[in-house]
Amino acid sequence: MGETMRDAFGKKLAALGAVRKEIVVLDADVSSSTKSSYFAKAFPERFFNVGVAEANMVDVAGGLATAGYLPVVNAFAIFLALKGTDQIRNVLAYNSLPVVLAGAYGGLSDSFDGASHQSLADVAIMRVIPGLRVLVPADAAEAELALEYALTADGPTYIRLNRNESPELPRRGAGVSVEKIRVLRPGKDVTIAANGLCVSFALEAAETLSQKGISAEVLDVASVKPFDANTLAASVSKTGALVSAEEHNVIGGLSGACAEALAERGLSYKLARVGVQDRFTESGPYVTILKKYGINAEEIVARAEALL
Repeated sequence: MGETMRDAFGKKLAALGAVRKEIVVLDADVSSSTKSSYFAKAFPERFFNVGVAEANMVDVAGGLATAGYLPVVNAFAIFLALKGTDQIRNVLAYNSLPVVLAGAYGGLSDSFDGASHQSLADVAIMRVIPGLRVLVPADAAEAELALEYALTADGPTYIRLNRNESPELPRRGAGVSVEKIRVLRPGKDVTIAANGLCVSFALEAAETLSQKGISAEVLDVASVKPFDANTLAASVSKTGALVSAEEHNVIGGLSGACAEALAERGLSYKLARVGVQDRFTESGPYVTILKKYGINAEEIVARAEALL
């Protein structure tokens, strides 16, 4: 397993802070969890712990952005998406302010705190806000790239980060933006489009499928918005079958973005969605609850075989 996304993100943030003096960091009293603590230790004069007040924190970040700073807001994904939504929409997005929103403990990764802390609707909520970019990196290196990208954007960006270690994936080539879908494994029978931790599951599933004579094309979709519809359409036009895989409710997230993009192009294809169905989840060991809610390589294999 590789480094955690939150550790990589926190270290990269501190490294960038050394050369970009306009970066300021805000946290909702969870810096030891979000790992904004790396920045706080290095640059205490540019770090602001606002307490457990996510909505106020977003407002403060908006004010700092109007004064020429580049704020990076850190909190648990679910509390940014639910408690800060009004301010994210009306202050940041409406005014196109360059604020980075880092949502830690995305998906089921805050596993032992149950439905109150597990974030399975954040991508859908953030995606519908006009002008807000939404990124779901697949590993530590992609989380670093997402931060670099967001700090150059001309408006707000939401980055969803996982709590736990994730397998290290092949790195993006120089100059390949996180906006672009990456083809990690070519195939001709079925397309597997995934983001976050599910990208590693998709690669594992593709290997299993190959042993059964099924050729799966694996796509890493780090950017849910803006969405690289052309690359997805090119793959599905070839395979005629799509399995979407995300650590999120199957409503409104990656699968929704895929289906909308393909429907606009009038493509005829078969679709299966891997993710949490329309329900609340519960506490438990991370791997155990991922399996319970069908978010693993085995489920991707089963859905692909069923389509074919």
